[in-house]
Amino acid sequence: MPASALMNVMVGAARKASRRLIRDFNEVEQLQVSVKGPSDFVSQADLACEKTLHEELSKARHGYSFLMEEQGLVEGPDKTHRWIIDPLDGTTNFLHGIPLFAISIALEREGEIVAGMVYNPVMDEYFTAEKGKGAFLNDRRIRIAGRKQLEDAVVVTGIPHRGKSGHVQFLKEEQAMMKEVAGLRRTGSAALDLAWVAAGRFDAYWERGIQAWDMAAGIILVREAGGFVTDLDCDTKMLDKGHVLAANLPIHKAMLKVLNTA
Repeated sequence: MPASALMNVMVGAARKASRRLIRDFNEVEQLQVSVKGPSDFVSQADLACEKTLHEELSKARHGYSFLMEEQGLVEGPDKTHRWIIDPLDGTTNFLHGIPLFAISIALEREGEIVAGMVYNPVMDEYFTAEKGKGAFLNDRRIRIAGRKQLEDAVVVTGIPHRGKSGHVQFLKEEQAMMKEVAGLRRTGSAALDLAWVAAGRFDAYWERGIQAWDMAAGIILVREAGGFVTDLDCDTKMLDKGHVLAANLPIHKAMLKVLNTA
């Protein structure tokens, strides 16, 4: 399926921004890093990537608002459209030379996510989706995994690190979940977790304490790949509440039951 004009804009911006990421990733030992908080880093590459994305998307869609990890909310004259951007999801991986990080871009129209793209520049994999048009990996159609039993599922999650709350709750959920599934994984990138669920590499993903820019693009990827995405209250307020559960419907129901009893 040929890419739309909108998706060409998103992919083009991500590819341009990724050049700096790849260069700095290959020189990560020399990269200057400042500390934002416990286990939460921001690099020159992070800031430069976000600046490029902001410039490129602003040129292509003049007046749209932005919600970005580093700069926060930047209001434009067009209040009906908003780009939601994470320039480097998986910063800790990036800084440790682990090639699991991504650029994440989503477009929200009148409060609804209508397009999303997650790009891993090291693997040169870009996951794309638009409302009603399906989900794709490098122009190949992708679908969510079809396993129906939790005991057959490989599930990915995020672990609250030092300085974050929710450690006790996570350990309870992890203990309950690990008894039910074929395997638990952690990649360190929420955007890639959701993209890989959409591509059928993982059967499901859940996490608490994440931001809108971590998951906005991934939400539409999973939905357009045939999956089911909610918050952990089985509502659709993921971006507001900061927690998410994504899977096919049978696995989603089974996981929600386990998490609610943890």
